[in-house]
Amino acid sequence: MKPEELRKLDAYFKKVFQNPRLQVKARPRKDDSCELYLEDEFLGLIYKDEEEGDYNFSMAILDVDLN
Repeated sequence: MKPEELRKLDAYFKKVFQNPRLQVKARPRKDDSCELYLEDEFLGLIYKDEEEGDYNFSMAILDVDLN
């Protein structure tokens, strides 16, 4: 993703979740998606639908995290 897209997504997630500690980061060797972190903890992937221009956020929740 382009740096401008990363900045916009970063601002969006910080605003929506009211948390300035969230950070959108580029993925090494991948330009079709980026990653969302809470400080150093990986939260999920953000993909761009090139045809629609929309973004999709995917977050896995491990069973051990629910206990």
